[in-house]
Amino acid sequence: MRARDIMSSGVQCVGAHESLQDAARMMRDLGVGCVPICGDNNRLKGLITDRDIVVNCCADGVDPASVQAGSLGGELHWVDATADASEVLEKMESNHIKRLPVIDVKGGHRLVGMISEADLAKNLTDEQIAHFAKDVYATA
Repeated sequence: MRARDIMSSGVQCVGAHESLQDAARMMRDLGVGCVPICGDNNRLKGLITDRDIVVNCCADGVDPASVQAGSLGGELHWVDATADASEVLEKMESNHIKRLPVIDVKGGHRLVGMISEADLAKNLTDEQIAHFAKDVYATA
């Protein structure tokens, strides 16, 4: 099984110059807790979560309409659409991440999907999911 088989397609990006309020509205309208951030060249620049907006903006009393989405994009991890399931799991487990963008490297380095915990649960074995949960949620 490849990343392309596991992912959810139809991912929409928030522009790096759009506001956090725009990102929050997009999440609400799409029913998701995370959206990719794309730059002017329509390339993936980062990810922003609902938690990022609350913790790094609202909690400090900052107006989300005044902050650009691109200002919160942290370290970016992604996987090629042709990567196998073991590579997807290794990348998510080793980086303790719950969402992983999928890029079509041969197709112009375009964002083609996103892999979430729900996607893993639908497509992988119970053993693989248990290993993922142990590695991602375990505290040292």
